[in-house]
Amino acid sequence: MLADVDSCILIALGANLPQAGEPPQATVRRALDDLSAAGLAGLRASRFYATPCFPAGAGPDYVNAAAVAPVPAGWDAARLLGLLHDIESRHGRTRDTRWGMRTLDLDLLACGAAILPDRATWDHWHDLPPAEQSRLAPDRLILPHPRLQDRAFVLVPLADVAPDWRHPVTGRSVSEMRDALPARDIAEVRPLPA
Repeated sequence: MLADVDSCILIALGANLPQAGEPPQATVRRALDDLSAAGLAGLRASRFYATPCFPAGAGPDYVNAAAVAPVPAGWDAARLLGLLHDIESRHGRTRDTRWGMRTLDLDLLACGAAILPDRATWDHWHDLPPAEQSRLAPDRLILPHPRLQDRAFVLVPLADVAPDWRHPVTGRSVSEMRDALPARDIAEVRPLPA
């Protein structure tokens, strides 16, 4: 298992709309193939999960997964984010509505021990009140993802591949963050048949 915060990247994957006549599960599988082909050697992916659309009632259920890989030599967070956006675009992703339905969503959750762009900015987005979270979006990459610890649809799959990874700000492991969530939230994340 890749658990060293200094040496791995964490990616969340999700989709809830068909793309090119294929179901969301096929899109997520192709996105994992695209990540490996783009140079993320040693990429390991979780099982696939069905999760309720977030926010509740906003659309069909999602297919979610998570992946972990060593940080490729010479890559930084900006290059990784560019790769994720490129793969999303190839799979029909448009950015019209915050938290809207999508053919593919790839979130860079963490890149090594990076806290980007700085701790004060991370604290601001982490502490943003829930009403503001749905209305405001950062204009730059914030790492680790400021909502990582709040989302069962991220933490349950992530625990399959990086249960011991520790958050560089809070020091809590993926398993600890997952286990701190309400049991109802965890139960809503259901494994899909392989």
